[in-house]
Parts: sequence; structure tokens; C-alpha cells
Amino acid sequence: MKISIVYFSASGTTEKAAGFIEEGIKSAGDIEVKLMNIADYANIDNEFINESSAVIFGSPVYVADISWQIKKFFDEYRAAKFAGKLAGAFSTANFLHGGADIAIQTMLCHAMTKGMLGYSSGSGLGVPFIHLGPVALREQLDERKEFFMIYGKRIGEKALELFS
Repeated sequence: MKISIVYFSASGTTEKAAGFIEEGIKSAGDIEVKLMNIADYANIDNEFINESSAVIFGSPVYVADISWQIKKFFDEYRAAKFAGKLAGAFSTANFLHGGADIAIQTMLCHAMTKGMLGYSSGSGLGVPFIHLGPVALREQLDERKEFFMIYGKRIGEKALELFS
């Protein structure tokens, strides 16, 4: 099984969060994970995405929403097929009340318009509750590592349950 993590990261913070999610996914079982920073579209592996059972999207929060790079990706990128896959989302932010939940909701809405099935584990799996997707402030990212790893593990387990 394969899972893709597609994100934009300029400073490396969102990329580091993606790596924490990757660790969590790998702890769920026999799953191959690929990180793809859309800062350079050459990093996008369409074949891997097409073979993935889930795609997790990540963005830093810019002006209380997703980065323009992720917005452009959702608007214009047509080379990969997303329909029928699990979708997840995460964000990193500089400010506590800076729009991280809005960014995650936006990515999940875009994923659903591509025919994806949104999944976060919500409160159904208990503490920690991950209602929409994990969020971390830049200076607290390392403190939130376990939260991102749990999220990744839960998505990995759900993908195995549904697609194995």
C-alpha cells in the first residue's frame, strides 16, 4: 500500500510536520510513503499518487488560509488522479489564532471536489482528538511531534482497513 503526502513548504516547517506524519504512517503497517513538496512540481510523482490509497495535504497558513501554492495546485494540477482515495490535511502556523482550521477545512473541501473521502479520525479514536487535522505553531512543532505521528498512524490504519 502507498500513501502520498503532498504539501508546500518554504521554510521547512511544514516539511518537518510531513515527516512526522510519515513516521506515524509507517508505524501502522506495511505502507510506503512519499513526501512531495510542490515548491517544485518536479517533486510530484503522479504514478505514486495514482497508486496511493490516501493523499494527505499540508500547507502553512498564509493570511488565515492555505498558501497560494497549494491553492494553485488544487486549481490547476490535473496530472494525478485523486478520486476514491482517503484525504487528510494538516497545517503549520505562526499565530495561535491565525486560521489553521480554516486552512485544513479548505484543503479538505478541495480534496472532496476531486472525489476524495475526507478522514481525520475525529474524536472517534479518543484522545488526542484530531477533529480536522493536526496543527502546530512553528516554534512548538517539535513539542507536537507525537500528535502528528498519531494522526499519520490513524490514517495509515484506516487506509489498510479500507483498501487492503
